[in-house]
Amino acid sequence: MRLKDKVALVTGTSPNIGGGIVEGLAAEGAAIIAVDYVEANATDCARYLEGSGGRAVGLSCDVNDEAQVRATVAAGLKAFGRIDILVNNAATFNKKGVLTMSLEEWRAQTGVILTGAFLCTKYVAQAMIERGVHGAILNIISTAGHQGEPGNIAYSTSKCGLLNFTRSVAMELAAHQIRVNSLTPTATDPSESFERANRWGRDVGSPARSMAVMETYRKGVPMQKLPKPSDYGRAAAFLVSDDAAMITGVDLRVDAGAVARYWAWTPGTAGV
Repeated sequence: MRLKDKVALVTGTSPNIGGGIVEGLAAEGAAIIAVDYVEANATDCARYLEGSGGRAVGLSCDVNDEAQVRATVAAGLKAFGRIDILVNNAATFNKKGVLTMSLEEWRAQTGVILTGAFLCTKYVAQAMIERGVHGAILNIISTAGHQGEPGNIAYSTSKCGLLNFTRSVAMELAAHQIRVNSLTPTATDPSESFERANRWGRDVGSPARSMAVMETYRKGVPMQKLPKPSDYGRAAAFLVSDDAAMITGVDLRVDAGAVARYWAWTPGTAGV
């Protein structure tokens, strides 16, 4: 178990991508500090992990609020004594463009994604340094942060900003033996998220409608299938483990080839 005796603080722990990452880290032995603005996302996640024999605590936090972030990090330290891993996954979704998004909406969305990552990184990194922990930080991006998506201005801009935030912080914290990387998911197969939600004790119905919506995305990626949250979880576990001890400042894309695709080529055809 690559993360035995490690403690991971993960923000944004809904049953979707964050849940897949949490379960991937827990499967490798990590204790989990599950953090989410929606209290049920944090507590349901932690309750399931504890019921499965793991160690976990669920904490509600607005990552755009400095006092709440400081209190959350302190509570995580009180629960487990240290934090070895931070995963900045918290995000909000508000698909509007530059002509229609209000300044208030812009500030709210960029605040959660960018300011949230800044605050969590600052206080977790300080805790790592104070305790002599040679930790790992992982920022969750999106293919929208690599490409120009219309009508999604704050999300795309924030995720792109996290790419260079990752590189900058990696350089700053290298002297403290703290590695900082990022992971890029893409449109995600929803079936596993529904299954996970059910395991966590929620009645969420069938994924059929969501699967139909995602069919267009599936056809658009070179591998002709979409990643699942567990794919991200396994990649995250690698990046924060000692197996990646000499990797820092890097973005790992788990996107079925979406970003690498030549724009004029239609997947499923021979070529252009």
